[in-house]
Amino acid sequence: MNYLNVSATLRNHKMYVFSIEDVKNLFPDEKLKTIKNNFLRWVSKGYFIRLKRGLYEIIDKGMNLKIPDLFIANRLYEPSYVSLETALSFYSIIPDIAAGVTSVTLRPTRTFKNNYGSFFYRTCQERAFRGYRLMLYEGFKVSIADKEKALVDFLYYRMRSGRHPDFKEERLNKYILKKLNWQKVLYYAGLFNPKTLKLLKECREYAKC
Repeated sequence: MNYLNVSATLRNHKMYVFSIEDVKNLFPDEKLKTIKNNFLRWVSKGYFIRLKRGLYEIIDKGMNLKIPDLFIANRLYEPSYVSLETALSFYSIIPDIAAGVTSVTLRPTRTFKNNYGSFFYRTCQERAFRGYRLMLYEGFKVSIADKEKALVDFLYYRMRSGRHPDFKEERLNKYILKKLNWQKVLYYAGLFNPKTLKLLKECREYAKC
């Protein structure tokens, strides 16, 4: 296999972020060891960027391709969806812009850092791993929590950190909170535990909705 062929094939499939397994599927006749060795060499030459072990990005010279960090977050640790501070900021429920991308996953809690920044993942029970959708964001499909689930995830993990959330201190936007589907909010909260459900009821009272 050669670089030009691999690069052209990846571009034709619009696989701008890809794993070694993706390449193996595209070139089934190639040995896995050969693919790994080639990418070690190509990364050292600046042909590709290594985002983490086994995950790479095309360096797209001349096309001005910009891959959003939310899409990178989905691919870095699968399965996962963007939630917590990042999603709340995206929906303007909180005014702050998160320092890194925050996500929920079925896998162990992890943090990754690469040229896109920091990516934080919080472990979720399988029964509560829902309430997200696939959205077209800057030309890429991104899995992100809906507003209701983002709020529940955020407050649940705040509570798990050992302190009771202060809704005023968190600067939650009451105007947007009032527009949420609170039936969905309370359903999602119930997927965690009674304490989370109680907390979200308190949040509803805070927003007077």
